[in-house]
Amino acid sequence: MSTGVVVLVLSLLLGAQPIATDLYLPALPALTQGFGASMHQAQLTLTALLLAFGLSQLVWGPLSDRFGRRPILLWGMGAFALASVGSVFSASMEQLVLWRAVQGAAMGAGVMCARAIVRDLYAPTEGARMMSKGLSGLGVLACISAPLGGLLSDWLGWRAALGALAVFGAATLALLAWRFEETLPVERRQPLHLGEMAVTWSRILRHPTFWTFALLATASYGGLFTFLATSSFVFINALGLSKTHYGLLMFSMSFVYILGTIVCRRLIPRLGVRRTVAVAAGFTLTGGTLVGVFGWLGWHHTWAIMLPYYLFILAHGVHQPCGQSGAVSPFPQSAGTASALSGFLMMVVAFTMGQWLGARMPAGTEGATVLPLTNGLWFWSVVIAAIAWTLVQRYGELRQPPQRAQTSATP
Repeated sequence: MSTGVVVLVLSLLLGAQPIATDLYLPALPALTQGFGASMHQAQLTLTALLLAFGLSQLVWGPLSDRFGRRPILLWGMGAFALASVGSVFSASMEQLVLWRAVQGAAMGAGVMCARAIVRDLYAPTEGARMMSKGLSGLGVLACISAPLGGLLSDWLGWRAALGALAVFGAATLALLAWRFEETLPVERRQPLHLGEMAVTWSRILRHPTFWTFALLATASYGGLFTFLATSSFVFINALGLSKTHYGLLMFSMSFVYILGTIVCRRLIPRLGVRRTVAVAAGFTLTGGTLVGVFGWLGWHHTWAIMLPYYLFILAHGVHQPCGQSGAVSPFPQSAGTASALSGFLMMVVAFTMGQWLGARMPAGTEGATVLPLTNGLWFWSVVIAAIAWTLVQRYGELRQPPQRAQTSATP
């Protein structure tokens, strides 16, 4: 495959996650009211998707290391499209939560394989730059998703927003069937023996570089998820924005994220991964602290949140490529399993955060507040900076594994 095709495939596979979340967020308050549901039930449509997404990767990872990336991708994206159709025709909140869980499990195949494909094809440092290109494509999809979701919800209702996910899934499946070529050679595939799998998992979980970058990606995603899970209720219910205006805010956020991925690609060759992450953490901590302090001072308006959050999301565009590629970099023979474990950790944290937020955010306008959002972002900014300035500086050097380890599994 050409580099352009690889970047397009990575963008679509990684972009399935913001498509599945950002596109329906503007419709979430209307969806909640339409079913007469509570805030906790509304959050389940997001957290059930993410929990299933995280758990499924523990299955998809070893399967992809055994059978290759292509069959897992075809099955996964086919199931994603079908689950999206099911969610459109849900007759109750319970049915919608079920279909969203199926959707999340299917989405796990695509996102997990995307990280593994980068490790299949590229050395660690180049892999971080390629991951940033794929995540730039994710940012473009995220830019489109929220405004499109707002327009569809305003014009045609919330079911139309969910229907757009089915169109995306079918288009991605068609591209994979047409252009995607297998990236994992037969000689590098791993058996599905429990003993071998236990050894592989143990080797990954004992590796400090895996934990360093998996924790960086997890903490950075924790901050993003805090914003995603609360922002529609904060900006629409608490601050009175329309769905379309909210979608435009999400567009601006995604645009800044794209700039962050471009900054990542520019800085890595000049500073290296460790210093790039350290510089980005300064922006993270500054933005998160300002959001938290403004919320604590009672400055509850749109730009008191968004302007400092732009600093946070700019740095997110650096932390995610470095974190996601760094977590799998030491494991060329088991990139799928390493990707799965990293993804599972991210989604467990997101699910836990979603449960916490669901208990503190009202579903309607009465009692609506910005504090769960602002306090959550402040918390995650401190965690990210701590990881970036300690663990990444100690264990974060990305190096190609010794040639002997490579040649033992290649002709």
